[in-house]
Amino acid sequence: MKTLTASFSIPYQFPVYFVDDIFSQINVFKEILGEHQHKMPLLLPVIELEVVNKFPTLLTDVQTMYEQLSLKNCSVLVMKGGEEGKNSPELVSEIIDKCIEQQIDRHSYILAIGGGAFIDMVGYAAAITHRGVKLIRMPTTVLGQNDAGIGVKNAVNYRGRKNFLGTFSTPSAVINNYNFITGLSIRDKRSGIAEAIKVALIKDESFFHTLLSSKIALTLFDADAMKEMISRCASLHLEHICQNGDPFERGSARPLDFGHWSAHALEENSNFTLRHGEAVAIGILLDSRYSYYQGWLIEEEYTNIENLITTLGFEIDHCSLSKLDVCVSLDNFRTHLGGELCITMLSGIGKSHEVNTIDTLLMKRSINYLLSKS
Repeated sequence: MKTLTASFSIPYQFPVYFVDDIFSQINVFKEILGEHQHKMPLLLPVIELEVVNKFPTLLTDVQTMYEQLSLKNCSVLVMKGGEEGKNSPELVSEIIDKCIEQQIDRHSYILAIGGGAFIDMVGYAAAITHRGVKLIRMPTTVLGQNDAGIGVKNAVNYRGRKNFLGTFSTPSAVINNYNFITGLSIRDKRSGIAEAIKVALIKDESFFHTLLSSKIALTLFDADAMKEMISRCASLHLEHICQNGDPFERGSARPLDFGHWSAHALEENSNFTLRHGEAVAIGILLDSRYSYYQGWLIEEEYTNIENLITTLGFEIDHCSLSKLDVCVSLDNFRTHLGGELCITMLSGIGKSHEVNTIDTLLMKRSINYLLSKS
């Protein structure tokens, strides 16, 4: 028998921009497109319908950008987003068909403008077209700007299973345009803060206490407090991706999925009427309470977590929680991880550890505690 071993590594690098109004700072696009040798790359904008409805000048802004950059016009593709979009395989086909129609190749770009779920779906389509069309992400939600739009994952839902189909591919750039946050509903502004709480709890005690001390400002969605929260959360997220050693999730440990084993199930239980961040907030509190019962958190630490989440206005006793089947949800998450259960739990504020088993009776006690808050 003869065996050959192949070994190679490829460095990945992409910029993340934080700007108030991207369309008044057109040089950002020049920087991104100028990074590559292709002189006149095609740029196909794919925009979430809800964003177009909330920002009536957006299509005009995109057209003006084309003119300022002297780009060949590609007709803008506008489509529905959210979990409805991720549940609609025909949208992926529509993006691929548009790429064929507009002659988008691997030197071209897709500009995805929308929420985290929308960018997940567009990113998946980009990744499987020509084995990878370059992607510029422009997330329009808090959740997208501080978490979902920052990473290297793309996905769609399949047969009711969240993110069952997906890819790992790095974007060419991410543009966090703060102006989009102004058009969000209260629920969507609040929803994205959950991911900041998550990353603070597992990685940065000082960030958690900043969030705690800023809770009233965040409740009011103060612009400066929101910008600080988004940029620090995104920074920690990127740091984890770059320094954790497992950006493409080859192993089972996924600290950034803290609170997510139950959150995915809660979203499904609610038929996706529960926002992702709302489900994550419940999942964070559920696992924090479990950590407290296990003696990994002291009472004051848990109380601070609950105080922050409830002050922000999250509904922690949502009816989907009463439908949570711990054993089934853990088994589904185990399958999602690749065969071995590995759940992140807290060891204190800003500290975490992994467990491979869950005391189901203690977890049910945690569920009942949250339900008792009604």
